Amino acid sequence: MRKTCAMVVFATYLPTVASAQETTDSAPMTEPNQAPLAFCAVEPVTFTSSQLMPEGHIKVQADRTEIIENTVALFSGHVDITSDTAQISASQAQVNGNGKDLIAKGNVTYQDAQIKVESDAVTLRSEEERLEMINTRYQLTGFVGQGAAKDIVLDTDTGISLKNVSFTTCPAGGEDWQIRASEISLEKGTVWGQAKHTRFYIADVPVFYLPYFAFPISNQRQTGLLFPELTSSRRTGVDYTQPFYWNIAPNYDMTISPRLMTLRGVQLNTEFRYLTDTSQGKAYIEYLPSDTDIAGNPNRYFYRLEHQGLIGDNWLLNVDFNGLSDNNYLVDLGSDYYSRADTHLYRSVGLSYYSEKLSINMQIKDFEVLGNTPDSYRAVPEIKMNYRTSFGRFLEFNVDSEVAHFDNTLETAPTATRFHIAPTLAVPFRSAWGELIAETTLFQTIYRQDNVEGTQLKEDVERTLGQARLYGALYFERDSSWFNDDLSMTLEPKVQYLYTSYEDQTAIGFYDSTPLLTDVEGLFRGQEFTGLDRISDNNQITLGATTRLLDKNNREQLVLSVGQIFYLEDNKVIAATKNQDRSALAAEVDWRFNQNWFFHTDVQVTTDTDKVDLSSTGIEYRKDDARFIQVNHRYVRDLSGETISQVGISASWPISENWQWVGRTYRDIERNRSVETYAGIQYESCCWAVRLVAQRSLNNRYNALGEQSIDDFDSGVSLQFIFKGIGSSGTRRSMLEDGMFGYRQPYSLN
Repeated sequence: MRKTCAMVVFATYLPTVASAQETTDSAPMTEPNQAPLAFCAVEPVTFTSSQLMPEGHIKVQADRTEIIENTVALFSGHVDITSDTAQISASQAQVNGNGKDLIAKGNVTYQDAQIKVESDAVTLRSEEERLEMINTRYQLTGFVGQGAAKDIVLDTDTGISLKNVSFTTCPAGGEDWQIRASEISLEKGTVWGQAKHTRFYIADVPVFYLPYFAFPISNQRQTGLLFPELTSSRRTGVDYTQPFYWNIAPNYDMTISPRLMTLRGVQLNTEFRYLTDTSQGKAYIEYLPSDTDIAGNPNRYFYRLEHQGLIGDNWLLNVDFNGLSDNNYLVDLGSDYYSRADTHLYRSVGLSYYSEKLSINMQIKDFEVLGNTPDSYRAVPEIKMNYRTSFGRFLEFNVDSEVAHFDNTLETAPTATRFHIAPTLAVPFRSAWGELIAETTLFQTIYRQDNVEGTQLKEDVERTLGQARLYGALYFERDSSWFNDDLSMTLEPKVQYLYTSYEDQTAIGFYDSTPLLTDVEGLFRGQEFTGLDRISDNNQITLGATTRLLDKNNREQLVLSVGQIFYLEDNKVIAATKNQDRSALAAEVDWRFNQNWFFHTDVQVTTDTDKVDLSSTGIEYRKDDARFIQVNHRYVRDLSGETISQVGISASWPISENWQWVGRTYRDIERNRSVETYAGIQYESCCWAVRLVAQRSLNNRYNALGEQSIDDFDSGVSLQFIFKGIGSSGTRRSMLEDGMFGYRQPYSLN
């Protein structure tokens, strides 16, 4: 029979090492420019303190116990020793000096909040607060790190020391990479391990040697080198970036990334981030002195400033400011914030106020215009106010107002100051089976325009328009059965009558208004332009309907929407004139055939000619997150005088258990040429990965006149190594999102 002996008189103290979590107060900031660490299926060792003894006490359980004159205790057969800090199990144990020393032998396992160790023997010296273990295999608690050591010493004052030791985040028996060192120490109060005379092995092959090496032992933010990135392309040559992360404070950090490009020189990229109780933001700067690939060796730069912060209880400040040295910076050097196809860099400073009924938004909106692109108007400033209140259940009052001044970088371009107010009175009725809304709005706008000589614009323009809207919708639902599946089917018809009075607006310039593309929901918008420079006159009826199929979990399997506008009289606003009595028929379908097949399309068809004006179609087969094939097509009959017709194919598929392939290609059918071709292959094991990516895409470079090339292509190859647990994790998701277009799901089912 097993005996239990509670030997509280020993008052033995097992040494502990303060954990990294206890010594670092980390703010909730994410790791710099990298995905969260991802580990293999091996679960980290966990430790619970619920079974530990009170402080200063020790409990010993064993099959056999022998006590000699209350000074020596011998235990054998399934010995379990529990203190207030750790647990030890062994085949036999001896306690000397009334609990001052403990020696355990035979299949010894030691575990505390920091480490789990299996060894041949353990010696504990209580007065010195020192624990020694020989011939060990260890695993860090709460972290996928493990290895072997000839000797391990745990000391309360100094921490953990391991002699003739190995370390890896790979599982035992699958050490694809490994650090071997003469000594590894985990000092008390730090989140770094230190290794001396370090050899780094891939498989069993040593690849380099370091006399000293430091590595993280927690997932917290820590100062040090991040893993580099190595790529190559025709634009930059061999491209090597080595990020250095500086954990300045729990709520401040900086990433400094020197970038060596064999064709252009050395660029310095710096990102500073901050986080306070009421604000957050970043300052990002890229600087390339003397670009050696361009005549004259110009200095080139890019910067971005972001800030979001509360000012008081209801005020919010937002800053988004960008700038760069030249038109071709994004094309030549790339950016994490913009693509090579962008022609404008947005700049804004905004101050907003929010309350239950009142909202105020004040901002300055500017642009950095690239190339020979038509100059855009800047709102310097723009102030918008919205007030909303209810008078009982069936009466709502809303006021939208705006003051804005529009300026242009061209000195000869007209400028304007605009005052606008639009009070709306609405009578809403809403219930579970439908809704009915009747509302009327008065639009009052005043323009003060300058630099209008020689144009049809006028210096002073006042515009007063009235609008009436009646909107109704019904919601029907019934149980149904499709393909032996129990489903719920809904039918949601809706109708809207809209009347907007007419006034000649040709004396007003275009400052923030452009025609809108219309989808099914946009048919009920009642406005065909962004901004307020043009408000189209309307006398029209809009009909639409949506039907849904819902499974027993209320998840959408099919959504079909269709709608069309019927014009009761011709539109008189010049920019919105139509020569037919109805709009294009708009339709949209999202269909989940089953768990693997998804389909999406939206289309607009001119009904008097049966011609498609706009369409977008995508079909995807998805077996799981790693296996999918997607085909999509986009068509626009007339976009700024050009026809757009592009088809794309994206795929991701495992080649084997550890090999993953990702590919994507987009083709311009109108010009019969490729727009982008992208292919990546990745080997990913439990604890490391290597990725090879090749890409060819349109260059979009500007010439000296600011005109953008549409026939020049750029190609490149990138190679990246990832060692999990001591740097970024390798995932196929980043390969899917890379490139000009990236991967997007073609459906929006809930």
